[in-house]
Amino acid sequence: MLPALLGATGILALLTVVPGPDMAIVTRQAVTRGRGDGLRTVAGIAVGLLIWGALTVAGLAALLAASAEVYLVVKLAGAAYLCWLGIRCLRGPATQPGTEPGAVPTEDQQEAGGGAGAWRTGLVANVLNPKIAVFYTGLLPTLAPPGLRPATGMALLVVIHVLLTLVWLGTYVYVLSRARRFFARHRVRRALDRTTGVVLIGFGVRVATT
Repeated sequence: MLPALLGATGILALLTVVPGPDMAIVTRQAVTRGRGDGLRTVAGIAVGLLIWGALTVAGLAALLAASAEVYLVVKLAGAAYLCWLGIRCLRGPATQPGTEPGAVPTEDQQEAGGGAGAWRTGLVANVLNPKIAVFYTGLLPTLAPPGLRPATGMALLVVIHVLLTLVWLGTYVYVLSRARRFFARHRVRRALDRTTGVVLIGFGVRVATT
């Protein structure tokens, strides 16, 4: 069972580090709002994965993946949310009270402006991503280690995937925070906002059309 579990962990690790909407959202939150909001966004993403994992183990995610109508509704809602986040990036971050226009908020201002919003952003982005349901229902059963009940094996893989996500994106947030002075430059920040906005809108269009 151990070799199969290690192989499955390796596959999940490769899928975790592939850039996607989560990384784009975390990048924007960590750079414009600070390390705290970046980590809160990662936590929201992890909770979203746990919700999809629980639905997969319960068999509900398979029903969603098999229902064209429900899948379409969730898909379009997720695409609209990603596009909305992208438009917000293109418009630029809101200026915090006491901060000059075009300036990056201080660490204290970033922490004061953070909270549930960052966590909710990560959560909603994942809950409205039906591709996670397809990913879990299509891949996890094939990776579940032998010797365990299917539900137990898939639950174990979901937990491993969540832990890998926390480690990977959490480390990414810390790396970004170390380069805070570079990203604090107005031109760099605006270029990153525009790039992230285009990427998120691109992901939204891709979700809607596939």
